[in-house]
Amino acid sequence: MSARVPVHDTGMLIALSDRKAKAVALHEGLGTVPHRALVLGPVLAQVWRPLPALVHALSGVLKDCTVPQARTSEPPLRETKAGRPECLARATGPDLADWRRIGTALGRTALAAKKRPDAVDARVAPAAARHGSAVIFTSDPGDSEAYLTALAPTDVHVVAVR
Repeated sequence: MSARVPVHDTGMLIALSDRKAKAVALHEGLGTVPHRALVLGPVLAQVWRPLPALVHALSGVLKDCTVPQARTSEPPLRETKAGRPECLARATGPDLADWRRIGTALGRTALAAKKRPDAVDARVAPAAARHGSAVIFTSDPGDSEAYLTALAPTDVHVVAVR
């Protein structure tokens, strides 16, 4: 049985940049899994600001993560004795059907009161599902679970980092 693919959402990156104990412990524990933590480009853009402390913290975190379709990102899979395997799910970006599915999820998702649909959060669920067995690390599990319910992927779990 292979390890689940870790996926960080915006809340997880914020928790890591704030050095929240649970988030840091979870992230550091991922150092032994074959697939680096997945951070989508829009998730990174949602958090990144030109503040020295934030840049320093996130730069350190990103050394242990992979950002799909980013040329300068770390490779998704760690090197093994047999070489460096390739992640097929990372090789291609979302297609038109994926974006339609995300839009549909935004329209159907039942979020908590006073919450608004968020395209970046909604994009995390299908990215996790594309990897098969995955776990989303988030500070807002209710939102992630709502998007997963709307998209109905199999074998994607949510872990709260609050």
